Amino acid sequence: MKIYTKTGDTGLTSLIGGTRVPKHHLRVECYGTIDELNAYIGLIRSYEISNDLKDELLEIQYLLFAIGALLAADPEKSKMKLYNIANDDVKFLERAIDRMDHELKPLKNFILPGGNTVVSHVHVARCICRRAERIVVHLAASSEVSGSIIIYLNRLSDYLFVLARKIAKDSNTQEVIWNPR
Repeated sequence: MKIYTKTGDTGLTSLIGGTRVPKHHLRVECYGTIDELNAYIGLIRSYEISNDLKDELLEIQYLLFAIGALLAADPEKSKMKLYNIANDDVKFLERAIDRMDHELKPLKNFILPGGNTVVSHVHVARCICRRAERIVVHLAASSEVSGSIIIYLNRLSDYLFVLARKIAKDSNTQEVIWNPR
């Protein structure tokens, strides 16, 4: 199998199911942003964080790949059997959030993104996740999109926020409280 197919040279790409769409199509933007998020989470996994967190992030990467496939499928023409995001996948994130949050000081102020390199990258991933969620919601307004994808992305952005705080705590990095001037 060759990596280059030349089928996208005219600015079109194929969805799962064979439908050809422009590369600027909202559905392509959705799964492209999910791919960007997945790559960024891979970057975070390359840092010195606990193996438990790395394992959690790997599970999230698997699910993001599945979400990318769901979004890349033409809802009217695809016959491919794809993994659907389940309630247990959302619960996985909620349990992880609760576990990490239990170790953290209660949040009484907004915090500024940053602190150290890893924490900063987690905050960037959170922002990419929020963008992916916005784009998927936009697509859902005009095309079939599983509501479980939107729920998962919403919960994932919460997870990434708490993960940034957890990594800051684990690395003795002071969170910067936002104080309005």
